[in-house]
Amino acid sequence: MKTLTLVAAAVGLAFSFGACAGSVMTKAAYDESRTNIDAQYKAAKAECEPLKGNAQDICEAKAKATKSIARAELKASYKPSRHAIYDARMAKADADYSVAHEMCDDKAGNDKDVCAKEAKAARTTAHADAKVQLKTAEAKANARTEITTVRQSAAADKRDAGYAVAKEKCDSLQDAAKSACMSEAKSQYGKL
Repeated sequence: MKTLTLVAAAVGLAFSFGACAGSVMTKAAYDESRTNIDAQYKAAKAECEPLKGNAQDICEAKAKATKSIARAELKASYKPSRHAIYDARMAKADADYSVAHEMCDDKAGNDKDVCAKEAKAARTTAHADAKVQLKTAEAKANARTEITTVRQSAAADKRDAGYAVAKEKCDSLQDAAKSACMSEAKSQYGKL
């Protein structure tokens, strides 16, 4: 798994240098990097084989997530654009979610439900942030008024996701404690 992390870091570093330096990646370099990513994925997946149960599932999810992120970042460095960067951010959010969601399987009851809601909230937040960054870049080319709308939408998405987590946490409580917890959650997330 260490080699997969190193490759992902190298691809990420190449992506950041490519974006900063404005250099263009050749097709040969792209193909070689993609082949390396695939090889590292196969090696990381092979490291998961001795594991059993959910530990194996988590290991495989991490390997797949690292591959997905590395490919998206590689694509963004090969053909840089606002949309390619957005796609890379979305790939990272989705990959992180798949790993976090898999890790929730080790839990039970309300803890599992809260874990799943937290994973979904983190993905929603990352998607909202990626959307803000994409729309902000596009809006700067056209008009500044669109930026405010996108940020408000992202803030609403984050509040809704946070509220869903808080509400799920309250579900494990009874009577007055649950009522107080729900009132607190509604107040905190503007759901009055």
